[in-house]
Amino acid sequence: MSNDAPASDASSVNAGHLIARRLRASGIDTVFTLSGGHLFSIYDGCHAENIRLIDTRHEQTAAFAAEGWSKVTRVPGVAALTAGPGVTNGMSAMAAAQQNQSPLVVLGGRAPAARWGQGSLQEIDHVPFVAPLTRFAATAQSPDAVGSLIDDALRAAAGVGGQSTGVSFVDFPMDHVFGIAHDDGAPGALPGTSASVPPDANAVDVAVRLLSEAQRPVIMAGTNVWWGHGETALLRVAETLRIPVLMNGMARGTVPADHDLAFSRARSKALREADVAVVIGVPMDFRLGFGGVFGPDTTLLVVDRVQPDRPHPREVAAEMYGDLTTTLAALASATRSDHEAWIADLRTTETTARAAEAAELADDRTPLHPMRVYAELSELLDRDAIVVIDAGDFGSYAGRVIDSYVPGAWLDSGPFGCLGSGPGYALAAKLARPDRQVVLLQGDGAFGFSGMEWDTLVRHGVHVVSIIGNNGIWALEKHPMEMLYGYSVVAELRPGTRYDQVVTALGGHGELVATPADLRPALERAFAAGLPAVVNTLTDPTVAYPRRSNLG
Repeated sequence: MSNDAPASDASSVNAGHLIARRLRASGIDTVFTLSGGHLFSIYDGCHAENIRLIDTRHEQTAAFAAEGWSKVTRVPGVAALTAGPGVTNGMSAMAAAQQNQSPLVVLGGRAPAARWGQGSLQEIDHVPFVAPLTRFAATAQSPDAVGSLIDDALRAAAGVGGQSTGVSFVDFPMDHVFGIAHDDGAPGALPGTSASVPPDANAVDVAVRLLSEAQRPVIMAGTNVWWGHGETALLRVAETLRIPVLMNGMARGTVPADHDLAFSRARSKALREADVAVVIGVPMDFRLGFGGVFGPDTTLLVVDRVQPDRPHPREVAAEMYGDLTTTLAALASATRSDHEAWIADLRTTETTARAAEAAELADDRTPLHPMRVYAELSELLDRDAIVVIDAGDFGSYAGRVIDSYVPGAWLDSGPFGCLGSGPGYALAAKLARPDRQVVLLQGDGAFGFSGMEWDTLVRHGVHVVSIIGNNGIWALEKHPMEMLYGYSVVAELRPGTRYDQVVTALGGHGELVATPADLRPALERAFAAGLPAVVNTLTDPTVAYPRRSNLG
């Protein structure tokens, strides 16, 4: 199965090389992986095509990193996972990416087709169990099939043709991927494929009329604003019509946190009291109380790239699906009413809520209050810092008080809520945007899922700064269970574990912080270290975050 077999003519190439050529033709220059023999031919192709290979310590991180790449660049991320356990190890990340509508392509190794059913190493049919997690899943049936399958997978992941973005999977039997294939030299699958799909004109007319009549409008924006490249148009419609904006997911920062139309602490009041709410790029799932966060008399207008795959949990007055820039430009034509009293009312609530946080932000307790950690961190963050969340309780506090000023810079795990995603997201974010701060906020529980990836960060010279909230418990489970039953089980971790020493042993920079006075200097040293760095902060396990999470 040597990949050095001579080509019969210039258009005949090793199939692994053809895979790499098709990726390169669509602008893919980085692939995340963990070494596996089934993938050697693909690696050789990537080497020949100057595609960077970034190897991790667990396949789940390779897949999370590929999703992180897509989140930051809006170009499909690519992970190559070896056969059998390599693919199954990546399935949680695939499920998370599919729910996040992140464009992700997973290339799988596969046992040889000629020996199929005879018990080859790591032989299993991946497609039946990855298919429910993907938009496209297939097996190459011959060496010549690999090129078109790569193109099909890229198109499906990118949502070409007006579909939602998501996950694609293709696996390649070992004998096929080491075989000879024909390269027709076709253009890449992605360039020049973004066709604008206009929204329904009647729905737009209804929405424009309702917005023109609204006295207390609000915009609730979510991650699909980022996927749909709608951030500039959203800011324009908000400013043109003077509409307050609330944001979650990767829409955070679309309206900068210091803009007079940006709100976060007044979210409950704004959504409950609005007469018209424009829900843009965010599903009405648990994060919006399945529609229950809106007032009973609030009229809902829904804007998104494509129609959702499940019905709305409450009545919607107008649904507008298609190109976000086109849709939002049309909404901006509504007649502007005087909303200044409404904006001022929300600003009073926002300001009062922020003032009420002052005591926690300045809390001098030891172990530290999570809010004190974020008070110190906030002053060191650049305006365009990329913030990665990999935590439950500790991440919830971050969602509440860490402000965002640019879109696409808040990377949490999304509605699938999968811990262990953070190091992969941070790795990809820093590789894709080396000139920006990348800060990973981890819980001590989350560290256990992927702590060895600090070896990955060190080996690849990726300067990520992580702050660990180390309270020695699974806080989002322990506190509620004690409220319900008066006791808790399986909710304890070892107190004071030296995760910083783990990172130091792996070649990074690590420090333990036990008092508020030591926090700022430790953070400053971490940012200046020039190495992957961890600040392991001992936080108070008795502090319980309010049950409604602001993550997402």
